[in-house]
Amino acid sequence: MGLFDKLKSIITKKKEVVKEVKEEYEVENVEDIKEEIEDLNEIISDNEVEEPENIEAEETSESNNVEEVENPESEEVVEDENEETVEEFVEDDTEEDEVDEEWAEFIKEQEQKKKVEEAKEIEKYDKGLEKTRKEFVSKLSLLGIKYTKVDDEYFDELEEILINADVGVNTVMKFIDKLRKRVKEEKITDTKYLNEVIVDELFIIYVEGESLTDKIHMAEEGPTVLLFVGVNGVGKTTTIAKMAHKYIEEGKSVMMIAGDTFRAGAVEQLKEWANRTGASFYGKENTDPAGVVYDGLVKAKEEGADLVLIDTAGRLQNKVNLMKELEKINKVIEKHIPGAPQETLLVIDATTGQNGISQAISFKEITNITGIVLTKLDGTAKGGIVLAIKEEVNIPVKFIGLGEKMEDLKPFDIENYIYGLFKDMM
Repeated sequence: MGLFDKLKSIITKKKEVVKEVKEEYEVENVEDIKEEIEDLNEIISDNEVEEPENIEAEETSESNNVEEVENPESEEVVEDENEETVEEFVEDDTEEDEVDEEWAEFIKEQEQKKKVEEAKEIEKYDKGLEKTRKEFVSKLSLLGIKYTKVDDEYFDELEEILINADVGVNTVMKFIDKLRKRVKEEKITDTKYLNEVIVDELFIIYVEGESLTDKIHMAEEGPTVLLFVGVNGVGKTTTIAKMAHKYIEEGKSVMMIAGDTFRAGAVEQLKEWANRTGASFYGKENTDPAGVVYDGLVKAKEEGADLVLIDTAGRLQNKVNLMKELEKINKVIEKHIPGAPQETLLVIDATTGQNGISQAISFKEITNITGIVLTKLDGTAKGGIVLAIKEEVNIPVKFIGLGEKMEDLKPFDIENYIYGLFKDMM
């Protein structure tokens, strides 16, 4: 049970992190720790100190200068100066001890902040996947109690649970066949033990085969360009806004370009989000999207933007027209910024279930999708769509939406996903 033991270890460690932080701050929810984090941020920014090695080197240099005595007139003078040098060395040692203490305190504060932030991320996944966990994992646990032996009825009910969790019919069929084979080969009869096998096999779906990265590829030089695609109504514009907020908070300069030029209100909507987040903006209504993208990139380079987020039309009814439009936009981006776009992100509404998978398949035929942004995952009991996307289209989920707040768009973390889904089972 190699993988299951690893998953169990991951969940145990994350539980310990959350528990430790809650006990330290005496709170029920890690989200309640706000003032303390703000205080820590202020302390860290106010008390940043140089690394001890650098300070030590400077102090050593100063000490050497003190030792050099130019043209001593008498022994008495030399002795006096030597006495002063000893005093200075004592002062230097005291200062060095103070710096070491400051540095140790600084490191402690940084580690404390990091631990709290980690606990907040874990708890966000916990709450965001609560609906899926209650529907899927609870039923899975009950299945192990309801049946005392593994038979066809057991598999039929398991199949229904997986389909309801939106793991996907094709994925479920393959999964059940694989599970039946493993049960037969290992002569598994204990249904509770089989739950461990199920968890094991579910995550083999995500981790086996081609290694998929959930990291955003950043340009080494010049602006990083992220192109967003997806049908209307999936939360594409708000996703761009949340992404802008995330990177602006990290100290990057961001520009939004409105490439959805013909949909009524689309340009103004994105402009409003740019104003709210503090991002730069370029857009024009009722004009060629590729031309708008070109002019926007010129402005982005002039302003020295670190990140460029480009919105596009969400019309999927006519694939040929949309394909030509995206091809033209991609050519303009590549011509203006070699190697860009670094990412083409497809935004999918998790609550649409298998319709979202169909969108992924359709867009993959139209353009080169490098990652998925899965919105509204907290609003559905169908969190299994993450596994279905991997199996059906082999595209990594790079961000997930776990709430309506600006900070609720989270980089996808497979370990936190495991925790949010299966923490009640282990």
